[in-house]
Amino acid sequence: QVQLVESGGGVVQAGGSLRLSCAASGRTSSTYAMGWFRQAQGKEREFVAAISGAFGSTYYVDYADFVKGRFTISRDNAKNTVYLQMNSLKPEDTAVYYCAAVYSASVVVPTSSYTYWGQGTQVTVSS
Repeated sequence: QVQLVESGGGVVQAGGSLRLSCAASGRTSSTYAMGWFRQAQGKEREFVAAISGAFGSTYYVDYADFVKGRFTISRDNAKNTVYLQMNSLKPEDTAVYYCAAVYSASVVVPTSSYTYWGQGTQVTVSS
């Protein structure tokens, strides 16, 4: 079992920045692929960013088109933590942000492919 706890959400003005963290505990390892997803009120959960697990020293990342150039996903395996740095935030980025994990060396995008989920952290961007 893997437990995930997100933090770092809050209220920020448009154009501002936030850094989300996802701390993993339990049966964690660098071989878990990690992802960030978000769900706005009344909408389905959608993919934001993902980083592969590693069977070596190389990681791969992928981003949804609407965050490319603004968000950066990274991981610190020594701390069992994945980050989502969010810059140039827009009101439409307002949502609950979730991190997820699955045992994989690849970048994993589909929501349904993830095994473990955190409880989410609210991000609100005011105009």
